[in-house]
Amino acid sequence: MSRDATTSVTAPDEAPASERAAPPSRRGPRALGLIVAVCSLLVLVVLSLAVGSKAIPVSVVWDALFHSPTGADQFSVRDYRLPRTVVGLIVGISLGVAGALIQALTRNPLAEPGILGVNAGAAFAVALAVGVIGIQDPASYMWFAFAGALVVTVMVLLLGGTRHGRESSGLMVLAGVALGAVLGGATSGLTLIDPEAFDQMRQWHAGSIVGRPLDVVWPILPFFAGGLLLALAAAPSLNAMALGDDLAVAQGARVNRTRIMVVAAITFLAGGATALAGPIGFVGLMVPHVARWIVGPDQRWIIAYSVLLAPSLLLASDIAGRVIMIPSEIPVGVVTAFIGAPILIVLVRRVKVSGL
Repeated sequence: MSRDATTSVTAPDEAPASERAAPPSRRGPRALGLIVAVCSLLVLVVLSLAVGSKAIPVSVVWDALFHSPTGADQFSVRDYRLPRTVVGLIVGISLGVAGALIQALTRNPLAEPGILGVNAGAAFAVALAVGVIGIQDPASYMWFAFAGALVVTVMVLLLGGTRHGRESSGLMVLAGVALGAVLGGATSGLTLIDPEAFDQMRQWHAGSIVGRPLDVVWPILPFFAGGLLLALAAAPSLNAMALGDDLAVAQGARVNRTRIMVVAAITFLAGGATALAGPIGFVGLMVPHVARWIVGPDQRWIIAYSVLLAPSLLLASDIAGRVIMIPSEIPVGVVTAFIGAPILIVLVRRVKVSGL
C-alpha cells in the first residue's frame, strides 16, 4: 500500500467520532477534574447532613449514620436530613444527565428536560390526582406525576418521530412545547376551580426535596437506574450523531434506536425527578453547559461530569435555602433559579460553551 493510501486510512478525520472527541492528551486533566468533583460532592453531602436551622457536629452525624441514634440530633440526621440528602443526590443526577441528553438529542444548547413536556405532563397528572381523585399524600400522587410524564413523553415521541434525521428532533421539540402549553392551561383551570388542589400544587410546583421519606424513593429507584444505564449506552452514538445522521450511520451508529433510547432515558430520569421533587429549573439546563466547557463535546465525559456536578449544585442550593432565612426555608427550586439564571447568562455568552 502506498504512503498516500496509508495516510488516507489512518487520518484523524476518518476516526470514529467517539474516539476523536476524547484525545488522549486531555484524558488526564478530565480524570483529575472528576476526582475534584467527587471530593466536592462528598463535602456537600456532609454539609447537607450537618447544616440546617441547627448545626450538628460531624461526629454526631457519623454516630447517627453508623450507630443506633440515641439523641434528638441523631434522630434528626437519620430521619430527616439523610432522606433529604439522598433525594437531592438522585434528583440532581437525574436532572443533570437528562439535560445533557436532551441537548445532545436536539442539538440545542438551550434545551432542558421540560422541553419534551415532562413537567407539564407531571403537573397535569398531579392536578388530576389532587383535584379530581382527591389524593393528598405526596407518596401517592408522585406515581401520578411519573405516569403523566411518561405518557406525555411517549406522545411527543410519536408525534415528532414521523421523520428521520435532524428534523425529527425539531418536531419532537415542537410537539413537546405544544402539548406543554395545552396541559399547562388545563392544569391552571383545574387548580383555579379547586382551592385545595391549588394549595397542593403550589407546594409541589415550588420544587422541593423536603419531606420525601426513603420509603417513597426505593420503588422508583429502578427507573432512575434504568435511565442512567440507557444514557451511558447511548453516549457513544450521540457523539457520532453530532456530525449528522448520515455520517453517524456510516460509522455504524443506529440512529433510530439511539433516539428511542435517549427519549426513554429522559422520561425515566426527568419524569422520576419531577415526580419526586416537582419542577426544578436550571439544573438540567446549566450543568451540561458547565460540563461541556470543561471536557469538550464528548458525551461520555459530559454525562460523567453531569452525574457529579448536578447533585453538587442541587445540594449547595438546598443548603443555601436552609440558612438564608433561618428558621424558615426557601425551596430548592427557587434557589436554583436565583443561582442558575446569572451563571447561565455568563455561560451562554461564551462561544465555546454555547455550541454543540
